Amino acid sequence: MQYAIEAEQLKKTFTGKHDVRALDGVSFSVKEGTVFGLLGPNGSGKTTAVRILTTILRPDSGVARVLGHDVDKKAALVRSLIGLAGQYAAVDENLTGRENLQMIGNLNHLERAAVAGRAKDLLDQFNLADAGDRPLKTYSGGMRRRLDLAAALVARPTVLFLDEPTTGLDPHSRNDLWEVIENLVGGGTTVLLTTQYLEEADRLASNLAVLDHGRVIAEGTPAELKADLGATVLEVGLATTDDATRTGTLLAALGPHAPTVNGTVVEVTVDDGPTSAMAGLRSLDQEGIIPTTFTLREPSLDDVFLALTGRRTEDETEETDGPDKKRRSRERRRAATESMPVATGEFS
Repeated sequence: MQYAIEAEQLKKTFTGKHDVRALDGVSFSVKEGTVFGLLGPNGSGKTTAVRILTTILRPDSGVARVLGHDVDKKAALVRSLIGLAGQYAAVDENLTGRENLQMIGNLNHLERAAVAGRAKDLLDQFNLADAGDRPLKTYSGGMRRRLDLAAALVARPTVLFLDEPTTGLDPHSRNDLWEVIENLVGGGTTVLLTTQYLEEADRLASNLAVLDHGRVIAEGTPAELKADLGATVLEVGLATTDDATRTGTLLAALGPHAPTVNGTVVEVTVDDGPTSAMAGLRSLDQEGIIPTTFTLREPSLDDVFLALTGRRTEDETEETDGPDKKRRSRERRRAATESMPVATGEFS
């Protein structure tokens, strides 16, 4: 079996006033020509993993390979084979869209005669042809993100790393970008995608790894992860938080996982939806609790993450992959001086 990306027991600790173990033995493999989703809340270590795989950081221990090449020992070669788009558009707003792409082509040492044609093709591919000669400062957020992804593709990378590529986009722009990613994979590109949008991973990724506190806590296809959770989710809305707390206690016996109480909403996964729903209603009726809503639905990846970690991804505070800001700044400057032939954005 051919793997485009391999991570074996990666460990990384950021030292400072308080040491932080960002990665604590992370391992996963990504098949060629697929999308692999790396899920986790801010601070889980997923961005640190991407930085190591794209040669921006060196691991303390462990091995990372891209297309069979060790990212530490053959960093320059790896950088020539990959594309990288971070959370924020890494493009110059004082240049036009076309000029941005041509600049990336020149930085990648592409033949001068080919740069203009490549820029034109990408503007067409990303539906930016009409805006290609406008300054980037006139672009919408969705247009900037599309241009950022186009910039990561100028050198035709075999492997593409996308760190939360749709952050801040409206639903229409997000769907447009998803279609672009699907087309790339259809053409043979391998994509590693980090995201907190669980519906994004559910749609795009053929395999997933869930990170929490620097460790892989689950791995598999979206269907496998959801199947492990249970067949159905019973979601009950209540009038008060007191009623929700009481309902959580009453419904605890219905499923394999403890119910979750989020404000006035209680959720519990169950194996036999209709039977469990009837049992739950009888229990509530006996206690005089009247629900405002009562729903059976299929489990989502958000339910999976909640069951695995006890919290939702959006419950986390801003990522703290490393407290030593000076060290991170030095490492970013080092990467920049090594003429990394990919479009890079500031990671958070």
